Amino acid sequence: MKRILLMVLRNLFFVPYGWIKLCYYASHVDKYTTEQRYALLKLIDRRANRGGRIRIETHGVENLPKEDGFIFYPNHQGLYDVLAIIEACPRPFSVVMKREVENIPFLKQVFACMKAYAIDRDDVKQSMKVILQVSKEVMEGRNFLIFAEGTRSKKGNQLLEFKGGSFKAAMKARCPIVPVALIDSYRSFDTNSIRPLTVQVHFLEPLFHEEYESMKSVEIAAEVKNRIERVIASNE
Repeated sequence: MKRILLMVLRNLFFVPYGWIKLCYYASHVDKYTTEQRYALLKLIDRRANRGGRIRIETHGVENLPKEDGFIFYPNHQGLYDVLAIIEACPRPFSVVMKREVENIPFLKQVFACMKAYAIDRDDVKQSMKVILQVSKEVMEGRNFLIFAEGTRSKKGNQLLEFKGGSFKAAMKARCPIVPVALIDSYRSFDTNSIRPLTVQVHFLEPLFHEEYESMKSVEIAAEVKNRIERVIASNE
């Protein structure tokens, strides 16, 4: 967590302003448009990354679907993953997170600004309710991010198995699935180093509904995982 301290120390004059504004936006989300809230998150994110000596190397922005209403499926390396994608992505998106992280300070306010959903993996009924709500909002033009591994990998850039159930929301919404390959994101918060760091974010070509409509959820999960693994293997 040394890097988090570095982020704060190198932004001492910005932190009070950024924190107060973030908390206000998080408590009054309906006063601001999605674009306004996302612009604030990107501003805070950029300042934190510069202070923490993290550079985001972005690839494949041209692969993002032209119309909103899609779901990102990245590999999951740690708490920093969403922050890496916020800086890389020019389009607002929300997150489906596990309930265990929804009350972590700072992330709690970020997720509130994104109007994110927390999912209880031990409550099937609640999980299904979230999936149905996310599907509805995606069909209405919102973009979401779901970690198909369910929990972070503790093996660096190696992936855990992608769970088929994570793709139910996309299948119900019949929306584009956008694989995202994260490389070295885990080094940001999960090591004690504060050396300059480059985190790679690769937006891969989307899978459109007509490409996966005949596939089972586990087959979609395997395909997305394989695509991400190939990109990581060629860019580490």
